[in-house]
Amino acid sequence: MMKKYWPTIRDYILILAGTLVQAVGLRLFMVPAQLASGGISGISQLINHFTGWPIGLMVFIGNIPLFLLGWRLLGGRRFALRTLVAVLAFSIFTEAVLWLPFFPKDGITKDLVLNSLYGAVVSGFGYGLVYRAQGTSGGSDILARILNRWRGIPMTQSYLMTDTLVILAAGFVFGWEKALYAIISLYVSGLVVDSTLEGAGTVRTAMIVTNRMEAIYDRILHDMERGVTLLHGTGAYTMDPRPVMYCVITRSEVQQLKTIVQEADPQAFMVIGVAHEALGEGFHPFKKA
Repeated sequence: MMKKYWPTIRDYILILAGTLVQAVGLRLFMVPAQLASGGISGISQLINHFTGWPIGLMVFIGNIPLFLLGWRLLGGRRFALRTLVAVLAFSIFTEAVLWLPFFPKDGITKDLVLNSLYGAVVSGFGYGLVYRAQGTSGGSDILARILNRWRGIPMTQSYLMTDTLVILAAGFVFGWEKALYAIISLYVSGLVVDSTLEGAGTVRTAMIVTNRMEAIYDRILHDMERGVTLLHGTGAYTMDPRPVMYCVITRSEVQQLKTIVQEADPQAFMVIGVAHEALGEGFHPFKKA
């Protein structure tokens, strides 16, 4: 029974851990430095600046209409439950961390650069954990999905529009220098989210067109101990058959592959690309969700 429900339990544990990390990043770096984090959190910071109302409470209230709208337009019990847990947990943790006697309420540094970078890294890691658990953090996430489905607007553009408006408003309130640092923080946070989701599994793919195919794939198989797939290609200019080799390697093996190809056939054509993850023999094994 436990094995059956463990994936769901694990996801909710990740959501709780992710929202806690987000709350720490917000309270420890973003709020003390007056760096608007974008979305509902950023709007809540602005409201708190003028009224003193709790940021966590404002985050929860601000997410209610978006949550109801998302439930209606996006649908799905899974979406509703995980989004509700994420929003509620983040709202509670945002205020609860201040009750800890050892928590530095005024932050740990006054340096804007450090606050923007560390705030981005910590918050981005928290968001990544939530997304990895197939959850959403409400706010801009819901709005971006709605705009994407309703108007066909790409989600990246939706995030850019909503977060830019919040940071623009923060520029008038906190000052333009802090708004510029907030933009940097937003960008770095996105990179950290991607890294958290993809892990350290980024690999390289290589496609090689050569007249000395056997000499190259023999060394790849034996020297590098990597698999090679032979594809059937045709040169569009001559219409001659041109076999293509395809292989997946790690970043540290790129130079070794270049050397093998250059030594075997200096006239070869090779393209090296980036893949976010490789699953299977020689790399990460498949895992049940």
